Amino acid sequence: MPTNTAAILEMRNRNIPQGAFNVTPAFIREAHGAVMIDRDGRELIDFAGGIGVNNVGHSHPKVVAAIKDQADKFIHTCFHVAMYEPYVELASRLNELAPGDFPKMTMLANSGAEAVENAIKIARYATGRPAVIAFENGFHGRTLLTMTLTGKVKPYKYGFGPFAPETYRMPFAYCYRCPFGLKYPSCGVSCADYLETFFIGNVAPESTAALIAEPIQGEGGFVTPPKEYFAKIHAICKKYGIMLIIDEIQSGMGRTGKLFAIEHWGVAPDIILLAKSLAGGLPLGAVTGRAELMNKPHVGGLGGTFSGNPICCRAALAVLEILQEDDMLARAETLGEKIRSRFEELRTRFEIVGDIRGKGPMMAIELVRDRNTKTPASEETKKLVRICYEKGLVLISAGNFGNVIRTLMPLVITDEQFDRGFDILASSVEELSAH
Repeated sequence: MPTNTAAILEMRNRNIPQGAFNVTPAFIREAHGAVMIDRDGRELIDFAGGIGVNNVGHSHPKVVAAIKDQADKFIHTCFHVAMYEPYVELASRLNELAPGDFPKMTMLANSGAEAVENAIKIARYATGRPAVIAFENGFHGRTLLTMTLTGKVKPYKYGFGPFAPETYRMPFAYCYRCPFGLKYPSCGVSCADYLETFFIGNVAPESTAALIAEPIQGEGGFVTPPKEYFAKIHAICKKYGIMLIIDEIQSGMGRTGKLFAIEHWGVAPDIILLAKSLAGGLPLGAVTGRAELMNKPHVGGLGGTFSGNPICCRAALAVLEILQEDDMLARAETLGEKIRSRFEELRTRFEIVGDIRGKGPMMAIELVRDRNTKTPASEETKKLVRICYEKGLVLISAGNFGNVIRTLMPLVITDEQFDRGFDILASSVEELSAH
């Protein structure tokens, strides 16, 4: 291998396609907690968390110990060939923890996209209906079906069609940019009631197997619905026998201060999906749902060669132990308060900060060139991410306009690291605003 970063980058560009994008030019040598060290020894404070994967931090000792212990025993048998206890134990734990006072079952997959795909398969099989409703600004993955369900065209869908049939998309509760031109709370959350109208001109409820939604939209810009929203959506789904699937792939595992973000809305979905932070950095997805739904597909209808790999299952069990026994949810609540406070300071000081939204430490600011017109500050956001990186802070943007800065730092971040990271962000916004 080359011995310097520039040479490695040149090697990367020769051997890896441009489509496999990179947010920063860094090559990481090691990472612990909320800090990454690049190959040149430069320390980077991590506010990206591997895109929401490292809620319990990089290389948490309990996760590493679980991985090593399982690797010493066996790495793979394929659960469908020779079963193992970690899969069963993890499924049992998720069934206990997921919201809803009803019997549940869980199947495991390799990723968030696979979890979504399997949830749709289960819903279609159980209902005998073909259609699925998703939302504008939503993101559910990069496979054919999940890419179809995703709302944003570039970069996720452009040039990759044709797309999967029987998928329909309706507006989400984006209060800052209300698609109906209304204001909360005087609107009465009519965006939820609109589902009834949506059935008239788009797809019949009798043909609809499922409605899938993120409780807080991730790639869509941390769009966070009002407190009444999901109760209304859920009631309409129940009225027509439509399965409510909640995609917690980015928002789950303590990211909002609760194990599952949907708990903030007091709704128990029919199916709930996990991935990202579930296994502390290893690839694992989970589909947890009502037992009578999950058990509908015939024997052999669900599965995959690597799904629920034993090492990944052991890592996930360690993550659950950390979140519950190390008081990570309380830490997440404290982080959320600190983040909101620092974002409020930024909004007070800088006109470019138009909106603050999210729950717990899943928080974001939307940057605009003018607060009255809400013109997206897309180019400015790109510059801000670059400036922060140059100062030692890794951030990632989001939103349909690419003008949202989101916080996905590990929950184990120290107060010193947190303050240093936000000081970098504040100085970078100041530098950006001065030009």
